[in-house]
Amino acid sequence: MPTSELSRQERHHSFGGWQEVWQHASSVLNCMMNFSVYLPPQAATGRVPVLYWLSGLTCNEQNLITKAGFQRYAAELGVMVVAMDTSPRGDNVADDADWDLGQGAGFYVNATAKPWAAHYQMYDYLVSELPALIAAHFPTNGRQAIAGHSMGGHGALMIAAKNPERFTSVSAFAPIVAPSQVPWGQKAFTAYLGADTAWQQWDTSRLIEQGHALPPALIDQGLADPFYPGQLSTEVLQKLCQAKGLEATFRYHDGYDHSYYFISSFIEEHLRFHATALQR
Repeated sequence: MPTSELSRQERHHSFGGWQEVWQHASSVLNCMMNFSVYLPPQAATGRVPVLYWLSGLTCNEQNLITKAGFQRYAAELGVMVVAMDTSPRGDNVADDADWDLGQGAGFYVNATAKPWAAHYQMYDYLVSELPALIAAHFPTNGRQAIAGHSMGGHGALMIAAKNPERFTSVSAFAPIVAPSQVPWGQKAFTAYLGADTAWQQWDTSRLIEQGHALPPALIDQGLADPFYPGQLSTEVLQKLCQAKGLEATFRYHDGYDHSYYFISSFIEEHLRFHATALQR
């Protein structure tokens, strides 16, 4: 399926900029895909840096833009924010009855096992196809940062570890930092990748153990999160970053859970963290 021209699905004026949703035919995923773009006011007259956002299980391109309240800060700081769907979509795309596998749960890897391999190439989509679309169609200056939540936190950290020179910074809320060692990741990796010999290249903690680096990082974890620590294992990555001397800040917050109430409480600090790095 060739990459088609973009088709705008939504456009909303927000804090002097524009919140948009676009659709295109992905040649990497072999299906139609949606992504959202917030264009700050500064994008009307010049080129701006871009922050990519990766969402969590069951989410799509809508969750960040309708729940996080980031637009106010992106407008002030002059940062374009791009959020994409969490998996391929469509009637012909493999799926599963469970909410933590299949559509909505792509885990940002390149699947190698059937039936998933035909569409689930989310890593290539995020690293190659989508940034090329953004560069071709939107006023970005080429500076990039990456962030995410839960499964998307895993994706952001893993992609940053595999491409440390591409991103000025990385941040995550409640990330799955060691997917090969927890039930969510083990289930997905077994389905998408098969034998566990292929898992390490998609696990941030394993990548750091092997000598990969991260750009400056900010990780927030709520201590009332029902998935912490069983699925998230935040301290595993914290100890590795400390041992490797990486520039990574880990913060733990009493009372906060896994929801966008947590994200909206600290999204301003993440935007400012990235804006500072993007301006260096």
